[in-house]
Amino acid sequence: MSLERPLDDQDEEPYDTAVFAKKYGLSQRLAKTMIEANGQARRACDAAATTYLEYVALRSRRGS
Repeated sequence: MSLERPLDDQDEEPYDTAVFAKKYGLSQRLAKTMIEANGQARRACDAAATTYLEYVALRSRRGS
């Protein structure tokens, strides 16, 4: 039994900047920055985008 992830695990496939930006409604520049900061793995980028969007929503609710 191998503990390694299968090679076809889509969560670890690299993100294209345009696809990532469109998926989360981000600017191309922000999407590129997130990918560079978190690596191209989809799981890390998805987590970063979700956290960022939650932060933006929270901040807008607080009126800051």
